[in-house]
Formats: sequence, structure tokens, C-alpha cells
Amino acid sequence: MNTVELSLGSCKPFEFMAPWRSIKAVCANDFALDLGTANTLIYTGEQGIVVNQPSVIAVEEISDKVLAVGHAAKEMLGKTSRAIRCIRPMKDGVVADSQMTALMMRQFLRTARRRRCLFKPQVVIGVPGGTTQVEKRAVIEALHVAGARAVKLVEEPMAAAIGAGLPVDKSIGSMIVDIGGGTTEVAVLTRNETLYSHSIRVAGDEMDEAIQRHLQKNHHLQIGILEAERIKLVIGSALPSGKRRFATVCGRDLST
Repeated sequence: MNTVELSLGSCKPFEFMAPWRSIKAVCANDFALDLGTANTLIYTGEQGIVVNQPSVIAVEEISDKVLAVGHAAKEMLGKTSRAIRCIRPMKDGVVADSQMTALMMRQFLRTARRRRCLFKPQVVIGVPGGTTQVEKRAVIEALHVAGARAVKLVEEPMAAAIGAGLPVDKSIGSMIVDIGGGTTEVAVLTRNETLYSHSIRVAGDEMDEAIQRHLQKNHHLQIGILEAERIKLVIGSALPSGKRRFATVCGRDLST
């Protein structure tokens, strides 16, 4: 058997760095994040969408101990005692409660990370086009508290256009209309730039509230916000369909 002696001086630097880089590549998780008023999505390049949950958190009133996030917390809306708070920490596309946003995102990031990692993740997150500097800082700070190593912001219309496959890098105009839970974004894009954008804080949440008001005013029926959202999803349509749609509604009869 031949024996080969190898000294440190005979090894090239990259031969020692390569294992370290491979460990970092395996352990580090970088995410694209859509922190919406209604729902939160987390995407990774390897697995695609790994989190798709309602932006809701349930905590104990006194201690702020997290009891549930996402679907489990949403199911508790309007059904808890005074000892439990169910909170939607995002409002109109921006952070309304920074502490609860950080607690919620910490749970979502733990779900998204496949294994315990030595490195905190980098996060790319979309923000509404009309977001102020104060609102942007609130998003960044909440994600740092939640465990992100670095946070990069991108305007939501550009992110939505890229996700929809529009040729934003070409010398032609592309128009995007993005209706979320808290904001509606309209933008015209070309050559990776935004020619025009406008953001209004009227979107899906206001649709739900309009359904509630309509049923109460015209049918004397009181329903919860979750029931209103369900009706919207069952019979709502972005385009005229030419067909009448029906839905069974459960609520409280105010006429009796």
C-alpha cells in the first residue's frame, strides 16, 4: 500500500474553502416573501411555495404567548374568549402591529426552513408601490426580529409582473393589475423599470365588508367576515361570466 503525505502548504486555498461553501449552501435558506394583508406566501428556489397561510396570529392576552398562526388562527377569529386575541397584524398592505408581525413571521420562517441552519435566511419581500419610508422600515425591522439576516424590498407590481411571465425586460409596455387583500396595485412596466404606478388601499377586505353591508341592509342578515369572504370566493368573478351564480349563506336573522 502506498502512503502519500500531504502538507497544508501544498494545498490550494479553494480546496479548504469548498467544503465550507457547500455547508453554507446546504444550510442557508433564502426566501421570496409575499407578506399580504390576507395571506402570507414564502417561496424557495428549490421547493417552490413552502408556506401559504392566512396572515393571522392568535396569542394569549396577558403573556402574548403564540397559540396559533395561519389557518389555525384564522379559524379562531370571533370564536375566542377574552383571554385570547386573534390579530391580523397587516393592514392595507403594510405593518399595523410590528410585534405581532414579527411573532407571526418567526413561526412561518421556522416552517419554511427545512432543517436547523447555521445561517439566518436572506429575504426578498414585495411592498406596495405607495409605501412610505416609515412603512418600509417597519417591514424590515419586523423581519429582522423574526430571524432574517438581510431583507431586500421589491415593489409588488414588478414582482407580480415577473411572476405572471410578462416581458418586463423588453422594450414594450406591460400592464399589471394586482388586487390583494389590503391594496390594489396598477402599473405599467418596460425594460425593468416602472413607467407608471398607482396604489389604492381598497381591495379584497373592502369587498368582504361590502358583502356584509349588502346582506344586512337588503336581507336583514348579519354574517361574519369569514362567511363574507367565502361568498366572495364562491360566486365572485373578476370578469362578467354571463351566468347567475348562487351561494347558500348562513348568518343571524336580524328581523326576528
